[in-house]
Amino acid sequence: MPAQTAAPAPARGGRVSRLSQLTVPSMPQSVASTAAKSSFSQAPSNALVPPPPVAVKKDPKLANNWKTKSVEELTDAEVIAMPDTEYMNEKQMAFFRLKLVELKRGILENAGETTEHLREDTVVVPDPADRATIEEEHALELRTRDRERKLLKKIEQSIQRIDAGDYGYCDETGEPIGVGRLLARPTATLSLEAQQRRELKQKMFGD
Repeated sequence: MPAQTAAPAPARGGRVSRLSQLTVPSMPQSVASTAAKSSFSQAPSNALVPPPPVAVKKDPKLANNWKTKSVEELTDAEVIAMPDTEYMNEKQMAFFRLKLVELKRGILENAGETTEHLREDTVVVPDPADRATIEEEHALELRTRDRERKLLKKIEQSIQRIDAGDYGYCDETGEPIGVGRLLARPTATLSLEAQQRRELKQKMFGD
């Protein structure tokens, strides 16, 4: 029986469904799914693909809190509790934009602290062991900042997606990524299922 494609979540402003505009890219037959599946549903997984985690539990008592609270006042639990029909409405978009901006600010502050640390530690240390320790600490800090620099680029791209109204939808299938996954990884561009397929493909065929 052919798989059925789940109906996309409503988009704000009457935006045309991404499913109607997007073609799922071809992948090796042993890896690719036969059809796009909504990230809100959980179909039985293949033996090679680990099962997706249990769906985030919603608190029905919080379902309407978003209507009376500002974006700054909303909690993660209240955003999760929002009805599926409100997926990526204006308030959700603003909520995730605020999260991304705060994450960006934290990274930039860390980068400034790193510059100060390196400047303060430029004094020549006579003891070879102490000097080696300082150099190792510098190398570790620079590697951390390099990872944050790459994350900063993803954050910028995610903010641009929000401004364009494309945030929250899988790049490969056009299906909703899901609020729970976006809270855990605000820069996610793939649904959990698509991410698992990509990782499996990389393991089987290399990068």
